[in-house]
This record gives sequence, C-alpha cells and structure tokens, in this order.
Amino acid sequence: MDTKRLDLNLLATLEALLDEQNVTRAAARLHMSQPAVSAQLSRLRDLFDDPLLIPAHRGMIPTAKALELRSPLRLALDQVRDTLTTHQHFDPGQTSLTITLACTDYVQAAVGLPVINTLRRQAPGIRIGLRHLEPARLEAQMVRGEVDLAFMTPEEAPPTLRHRHLYNETYVLVGRPDHPRLFDGMTIGDYVQLEHVIVSLSGGHFSTPVDQALKVLGYSRNVVLSAASFLLIPGIVTQSDLVALVPQRLVRDRRDLKVVASPIESAGFSVGMVWNERNHAHPAQRWVRETIGQALQDVPVGLD
Repeated sequence: MDTKRLDLNLLATLEALLDEQNVTRAAARLHMSQPAVSAQLSRLRDLFDDPLLIPAHRGMIPTAKALELRSPLRLALDQVRDTLTTHQHFDPGQTSLTITLACTDYVQAAVGLPVINTLRRQAPGIRIGLRHLEPARLEAQMVRGEVDLAFMTPEEAPPTLRHRHLYNETYVLVGRPDHPRLFDGMTIGDYVQLEHVIVSLSGGHFSTPVDQALKVLGYSRNVVLSAASFLLIPGIVTQSDLVALVPQRLVRDRRDLKVVASPIESAGFSVGMVWNERNHAHPAQRWVRETIGQALQDVPVGLD
C-alpha cells in the first residue's frame, strides 16, 4: 500500500461503513452526502484492493478483508481521538455525551437511579443507555464501542480490562413479614431448616457458592425454587413461606418484607466499574467514572 495516499478521513469513513453497513446511515453519521461517502468507498476499495463491502438484500455485508481490518482500524482511530482529546477541557454542563452502561438487573435496581440522577444533575445534556451485562461478550463489546462502562464483580472481569472497586455488598435473609420461623439471631441450623428460593442468572441451577460454603460446614439447605432474577424474589417470598438471601441494597427500603442478618457471615460480594483501555484517558469518560465513584462510595448500609 502507498501510505502517501492514506487519508485519515477515509479511515473514519471506513469505520462508519463497517459499523452501519449502509451508505446512507454512514453518510448521516459522518454529516456527509451519500455521493461523497460512495466516492470515498470507491477510493477505499482501490486503496485496499478489495471490495470491502458487498451489496446485500438490506444494506451491505463486509468482506473477509474488511472484517480483518475492523479491530485494528478502530484501535488506531481511537488512539488518534484520545491523543486529540486528552488535554482538552471537559465541561460536563455543556456536554452532549452518550454513554452506555452494562449491568445486572440488581445493579440497575439497587444503584442505577442514584448514578443516573447524579450524572444528569451535573451533565444535563448526557444520554445514558443501560444494557444487560453479558460477561462472556463484554470485552468484545467494549472493543467495538458498544459498552463504555460495566458494573460487576471485578474479579470476574476479563483480565485485559481496567477496573475500580465501588462498594461491598452483603446478603440479607428475607421473607414475608409474619413468617413464623424467620427471626433475628438465627443460627445456620435454623436457616437450613427453611425452604429456599435462589437466583440462577444462567437459569435453572439449584446450587450457588452459598451451598458450597454450607457443605464445608457440614450443612445443606432445601432449595425448592430457582428464579432468574433478584427482582422476582420479593414477590415470591411475600406470598409463601419461602426465604431468600438477597443483596441488602436491593431491599433496604422495602416495608413489605422481614429482613434479618444472614447466618452465613461470609455471604457477600464486591461491585466495581470495568472499562477498556480505549476509554481510559478520554476526559469525558474519566469524568463519568469519577462522578460515579463519588456517588457510590462504600458507605455501610445497616439493618434497621
């Protein structure tokens, strides 16, 4: 390739075309006319000696060469963008930033609103997209720019991603307010005599790390129901004699539940922010992380 013919604008056009797979949408994204983008696509085909995008029934599909170029192209352009923006002043009051956050339903329910309110209060023009956390796909999603920041247990994050601890969460035991066998000061022996509902995010499992911890102590509990989300638990236990261990922040304001300390002292987990190196030095992304960190400082949440 003759690098003297290389034009960064062409590479930005290629990035948009690979993302949108449609000349019209790419033109709108780049604030260019459709004929201008088509002309640049012609130059790109000549430059790489490859069709790059082939017309299909709807839009266009990338060639093998285009797919090969996608990741290194995005990385190179992100490095250029970061270089240009690192020393720029960021004013949250004037930003029109769009940020995508990935998290579980628990995080959305427990801390999502304080995070959103804090960001919106300081940056009224910000747009926030929430999407479900997919740990197995997270690294690729961040490389493609589909997710800017994720909330999860840092130890479970891909090792190539950066992370920052936010807070420690504790499990509490919940049941209906008049549950006859749910009381403060329960022992593990009392606990395992109850019927339990657990949460299996992957679906249908009846064992969790709590069961492994109980096994070490010589106990086992009777798990009769496996739910797909922590958000389902309050409705289940208020209408039955079932009990459940749930994150404390999820139920701290519930008055329709009886909440007691977990008899298993080690029950809990940590929550942190996870992000890709591509966003690390970006002033706006850095401001978002710092603002969220301040909003979610690890303040103890005690039982009433």
